[in-house]
Amino acid sequence: MKTQQLFTNRVCVIGTMHHKERVIVPVLQQELGIKCIVPENFNTDIFGTFTREVERPGTQIAAARLKAQQALEVTGETLVIASEGSFTLHPSFPWIYVNREIVIFIDKQNQIEIIGEELSLETNFNYQVVTNMEEVNNFAIKVGFPEHGLIIKCGDKIIKGINTEENLLKAVNYALQHSHNNQIHIETDMRALYNPTRMRNIAKATHDLLNKINTPCPECSIPGFAIAEKIKGLPCQLCHLPTPSICAVIYQCHKCGFTQEKSSPDGREFAEPSECVNCNP
Repeated sequence: MKTQQLFTNRVCVIGTMHHKERVIVPVLQQELGIKCIVPENFNTDIFGTFTREVERPGTQIAAARLKAQQALEVTGETLVIASEGSFTLHPSFPWIYVNREIVIFIDKQNQIEIIGEELSLETNFNYQVVTNMEEVNNFAIKVGFPEHGLIIKCGDKIIKGINTEENLLKAVNYALQHSHNNQIHIETDMRALYNPTRMRNIAKATHDLLNKINTPCPECSIPGFAIAEKIKGLPCQLCHLPTPSICAVIYQCHKCGFTQEKSSPDGREFAEPSECVNCNP
């Protein structure tokens, strides 16, 4: 069965309260022939907040799945998309922060679950303890304010969604007046609607999702035939010893379990000596 036949003219719920539909819908709606809706008063903060008042339940994928399931429950539909973002240290370069975005697509009717992903170095994720307006302004310029929103913390008080100079001044004055040590915490607002950089990464994850949806399993033709495992060991061009670079990938169907190994996903036969721990220790 073609992908278009599975989804055409079906209603797809976008499980968000932070306007992620702005970048998700343009990528998927026309391509899949679906009609996208956003449920009213849908609260995703119960599944975790970036400001840590609510801890995320489980893994990033688990949280995205919970959002999707909740959106299906409140609407009674069978097709849903939800996303979850995280900011963490790069697995290979632990002094650099990366933004990992997950976009999950669930078709309850056909028992299909497909996940799009983007791991990006493009992020303005940052925070700082400041004591005066000059330090605040320097931080704001560095993280792209006012296009990117800010958050001010003082004790238990959290002021979110600051995206004008007037509101920033009010928030800082309030925080300094109520601070016991003349210090306040300022950070980037990482909610999607206040963070265009993150929105762009969600869009990239959605494109990855679409590519997977449009890749059917060679065995059962169900969408979502995607890479499940990466095998390291691409030989070095100079010494021919195995390197940490990828030499093959294994595709797997989430539905029937069929697997297929493909070598050199980027077309390379050898790794550069700079990637080799023997030649470049």
